[in-house]
Amino acid sequence: MDEATLRFYGENASAYAEREITSRRIRLGRFLALLPPGAGILELGCGAGFDTAEMLAQGYEVSATDGSPEMAAEASRRLGRPVGTLLFHELDEVEAYDGVWANACLLHVPRDELAQILKLIWRALKAGGVFYASFKTGDTEGRDTFNRYYNYPSADWLRSTYATAGNWSSLDIESGEVKGFDNESARMLFILTRKGT
Repeated sequence: MDEATLRFYGENASAYAEREITSRRIRLGRFLALLPPGAGILELGCGAGFDTAEMLAQGYEVSATDGSPEMAAEASRRLGRPVGTLLFHELDEVEAYDGVWANACLLHVPRDELAQILKLIWRALKAGGVFYASFKTGDTEGRDTFNRYYNYPSADWLRSTYATAGNWSSLDIESGEVKGFDNESARMLFILTRKGT
């Protein structure tokens, strides 16, 4: 992952821990509705652990991770349980999870590395497993005002990239807007897909 981006999250972990974002609850609900009760979920980029807390409260087995040790520590304090530090390319499990939840984190993966990361996620999912990710949309990679790297994909580019990563039985893309850390609205793509059997 981009060093400047990781550094930003490390330096701002406590500020992120104070933000509570409710706009993604509907999408989290849709994701969970596709999983069996008590399903095993890997969360990538868990941030301060808000989504983890919701999934745990609903009885799911959640392995929460973040690429920033400082952010993982904030999540661990919130949850009262260990949260792992994991960079995306370190994911090495095979058919281990019923679902993977990656809210607003894979958007920091360099464009030329995203297909490989998606392959690792595909491999970590059980057959029929459900995968959610979200991206800030655009035409070309770049940086925001905080110097964070974003891959800024289009829907067509994402469809093509996912297709090279593995066999997906479905791939749904929705668009919408969210308010970021800078309090500015950003156009987003929300991807919900299922691993082929």
